[in-house]
Amino acid sequence: MYKNLFFAFLFISLASFGQKGNKYDSTVKMGKAGYRITCMNRNLDHNTLNIRPIGFKSEVREANLELRGRVVSTEIDDLNNDGFPDIIIFVMDANDKLSLFSVASRENERIEPIYFPDITNDMQLSKGYRGKDEYKLVEGVLFRKFPIFESDTSIKKPTNKVRQIMYRVMAGDQGTWRFKSFKTFEMLVD
Repeated sequence: MYKNLFFAFLFISLASFGQKGNKYDSTVKMGKAGYRITCMNRNLDHNTLNIRPIGFKSEVREANLELRGRVVSTEIDDLNNDGFPDIIIFVMDANDKLSLFSVASRENERIEPIYFPDITNDMQLSKGYRGKDEYKLVEGVLFRKFPIFESDTSIKKPTNKVRQIMYRVMAGDQGTWRFKSFKTFEMLVD
């Protein structure tokens, strides 16, 4: 009997450990308003991200989005300086590339996406870029850092430099929001 009980306990423990290791469930708030972010993170090719506003007006609906990758973290701040909470959700894809999805609150009455530009569309910023991004959010400014590689793709090791790009959220076309780079610099690393 003890043997059966032991194996039953072991099976339940392993099953629950596998689920806890993948599922992402986080609540982030500024004051009384914020968001609950959930994602089962079961499959790198297909996951449903759920964004549920908290402390918003009662008509605000939650958003469900399909994504490729797994949610790894969420940060909250007032990105557009309007006094309402916005979020950045960081997603890791199958190639260990970190990307982000961001949402702005429109006076806690609705949520809207914040467009983040593809770095490969900017010849200057993407020079020597091969991924390995790191992000940090500090007082509404998003810092992006990555190692710089030689233009020769046969060289697999990065140079001894990293590029750092600073972004702010600005008003875009037709009332949309978008991240815009405002400062870039390179640093030597050991």
